[in-house]
Amino acid sequence: MRSFRAPAVLYVLLLVLCSLLIVGCTGLSKPTGKQTTDHRVSVDLDRVFRDIPSGERWLQHLRQDLLPFWTMPAALEYPTYRCNDGSLVDPDNLCQELRDPVPGIVWLERDFVRAKARQVFAYGIAFHLTGDSQLLDHMKKGVEILRDAIDRDAGGVISYWQRQADGSWSREPSAPQRRSQDMAYALSGLGFYYYLTRDETVLNEVLAIKDYIFQTYEDPEWGLLGWVKEASPDGDQPDQRELVAQLDQVYGYMLWLTPTLPTEALRKRWYDDLTRLANLMIEQFYSPRVNLFWGAVTRPAQKRLGEDHVDFGHSVKTLWLIYQIGKHTNNLAFTAFAFERAARILESAFDSETQTWNRRILPDGSIDKDKEWWIQAELNQTSATLALLDPAYARYLPTTYRFWLEVMVDKQHGEIWHMVSAETNLPVSGFPKQHSWKNAFHSFEHNLVAYLTAQELHDLPIDLHFAFESLPAKERIHPYLFQAKLLNLDSSGPVQTATFVDLR
Repeated sequence: MRSFRAPAVLYVLLLVLCSLLIVGCTGLSKPTGKQTTDHRVSVDLDRVFRDIPSGERWLQHLRQDLLPFWTMPAALEYPTYRCNDGSLVDPDNLCQELRDPVPGIVWLERDFVRAKARQVFAYGIAFHLTGDSQLLDHMKKGVEILRDAIDRDAGGVISYWQRQADGSWSREPSAPQRRSQDMAYALSGLGFYYYLTRDETVLNEVLAIKDYIFQTYEDPEWGLLGWVKEASPDGDQPDQRELVAQLDQVYGYMLWLTPTLPTEALRKRWYDDLTRLANLMIEQFYSPRVNLFWGAVTRPAQKRLGEDHVDFGHSVKTLWLIYQIGKHTNNLAFTAFAFERAARILESAFDSETQTWNRRILPDGSIDKDKEWWIQAELNQTSATLALLDPAYARYLPTTYRFWLEVMVDKQHGEIWHMVSAETNLPVSGFPKQHSWKNAFHSFEHNLVAYLTAQELHDLPIDLHFAFESLPAKERIHPYLFQAKLLNLDSSGPVQTATFVDLR
């Protein structure tokens, strides 16, 4: 497979030349969507920083808006589905939000592993931010559920438990019909537990599953990771070439886990895999014409606006991760490619009238302005990350954060609405707050990234909590997928507090 490095270096040289000529270059091809032709924006940074919520405000959001929905007794049973008030599902008297959902998000007869893993991940983030050992206990309970989902005969992880007519639960589907993406998210829970504790038993299971994914799903013709190995009853096909099959290996566990791995050989192998995934996502999925990533490239007809996963969220997330891979591997080509294109997506996605993020560009060129929770989160996270290098990119955050805290939050029962109507600022019916794809993952990750970046932008230290079984080398301790200077490590008790500065 060809390397992206050489053409990206040429791109950097062209970008520098454009700057020297003062032509306000915004890219080497014309983007689609709302754009300006000059990124030299005048920003009142004093006002922006004054209006960006502090790290303490994000800890308050965690405690008041998010955790109550996930620490009630019903949540601690780790169900895939709950009603919007947090109660468990009553099959004989379904709540309205589960009675008539949009297609593709609710299968009440299935109990999904990925949903449980996302909940495990969320408890880990909550412990990471607060040091509350009870949250770590909730996480441990979920880790054991995930370990039970490992297929110790065929390899990998099952996708879900299926309820049978007699009330029993079977482990489904068969190994060749399991999605590689589902396994990536199973590792998000197990991997974050290792990140916090450095439990070697869990690490060995993570390593085995990761190797299984890369060995089983690699497509020798295209060099990418496949979707399934065998056609499934859900309609999945082995020839599918999906962006998220690559992207969610990076996002679900690899990027933030790689620096913690105990040997240089392991870290090198994982960084090599991250570099390879970044290259193939750029080469096979990125469209310079629209400055977006195609969600799938199985057929030429999928390479167009309006197709599944062709939206601001998937594209900005891909660029956010490629940017981080570049920083971790000192690959200037990746960081330059991702920074400039992510900045253009932020500009395209921002609605100047409402001062909020839009969702996607529709086939006719119009803008879908409805607010989907995870897309809002990814755009905020990317904006905050770019602001670490150039604070002007924080200019979006005062209003988009305000919208998140004031409109996206369910003020009565907690957590974040799946979809909010751009016309009414009210939740869209048909989208329950918890379902097979929506759990606590994105709202808690958003909280962590907002806290980390807010502390840095306000020039305040970052405090994070760990529960190391034995202290790792200090260079193996880092704040999530970022890099930073470890200023102090208080290891006097069972919970260790690490203080970081200079987040980047």
